[in-house]
Amino acid sequence: MNPNLDRLQPYPFQKLSALFQDLSPRSDLRPINLSIGEPKHPTPDFIKRTLAEHLDGLSSYPPTSGSPVLREAIAQWLSSRYGLTTLDAAKQVLPVNGSREALFAFAQAVVDASRPAATVVMPNPFYQIYEGAALLAGATAEFLNLNAYSGSRLDLEQLPESTWARVQLIYVCSPANPTGAVMALEDWRRLFELSDRFGFVIASDECYSEIYFDEARPPLGSLQAAQQLGRTGYPRLVAFGSLSKRSNVPGMRSGYVAGDAAILAKFLLYRTYHGGAMNPAVQAASAAAWRDEAHVIENRRLYAEKFVQVTARLRDVAPVSMPEAAFYLWLRTPVPDIDFARELHVQHGVTVLPGSYLAREARGLNPGRNFVRVALVPPLSECLEAARRMCDYFSSLQQTPQSAIQAHS
Repeated sequence: MNPNLDRLQPYPFQKLSALFQDLSPRSDLRPINLSIGEPKHPTPDFIKRTLAEHLDGLSSYPPTSGSPVLREAIAQWLSSRYGLTTLDAAKQVLPVNGSREALFAFAQAVVDASRPAATVVMPNPFYQIYEGAALLAGATAEFLNLNAYSGSRLDLEQLPESTWARVQLIYVCSPANPTGAVMALEDWRRLFELSDRFGFVIASDECYSEIYFDEARPPLGSLQAAQQLGRTGYPRLVAFGSLSKRSNVPGMRSGYVAGDAAILAKFLLYRTYHGGAMNPAVQAASAAAWRDEAHVIENRRLYAEKFVQVTARLRDVAPVSMPEAAFYLWLRTPVPDIDFARELHVQHGVTVLPGSYLAREARGLNPGRNFVRVALVPPLSECLEAARRMCDYFSSLQQTPQSAIQAHS
């Protein structure tokens, strides 16, 4: 077996299951699960109809490159959303079976493990697929700690030049999972300068790009930043997007990669052998989804309503604020995050994810410690009930003597 499999850590939800294994939550409370970032809003009817109307496509093998219709729909959406003036649908866009699959496969195509100390950089906390992709590609994972107290910005100065010289790939996530932070143009400028200097590829995970709370201020995208900075052809940059959150179709497994044409040509070659072709019916439904914005605007409205009301209720008992984007609250806890998650689950029937499960110890710090990730994906009524129970829990912790909290920590 591949020895790199032994380098993988349990997935966060495996850790959460083990944490709750011997616990007995209160039977008088209906459980509310806010731990998993799975969209719960209804899938739009027109997407389901389009999927059903194209089932005849199942009788033929689809091309790995996707249909020209889908590639053009994605290219048109990217151009409209980010104001792109030069995006070639045939060479700079590739449909993929969800961003998760593509983010993992990308490292396998990019990393040259024969080079000394091949390194892949990723934010910390992070989406665990990045780490697994790096390790199974035979690389070393390096982490950039995100400081929630200073806006969770990507501090590239944490790593010395000797490390950057070994880097072949960096994963970034904007809007970020779990913090919701969005990279600014200056952040991209510094990252592009490092890429130019050391030659590494940038994989920009933008699957939360369409969950934001101000219609006048959509999050900046990586391709958009590259264009604004005059980077013709998006050198060494590939953006990853998905319909899962945008259109509430996580089960369709539909997304895209877009950017540097030379890199995408090699990635398409990899995927031809990897078997990454998208179901023809899913392609047709995906094209319809990318062409429609009305359902996306309504989706954002539903999330905004939940975030405004939930943060208003929690603000009196916890240090909470609206994220810039995405559908998570990154909530600081007054006791260790694992203890907080366990007691909230047992005593109040609400499940959240300990932040330390989403991060690694790097340079003496686990930046997820004493935070929990709260996914506001259920209906508004459930989110408000969960907020009420969390308020009760925070209030009970405030009434606990400080010496007892410190001893518990």
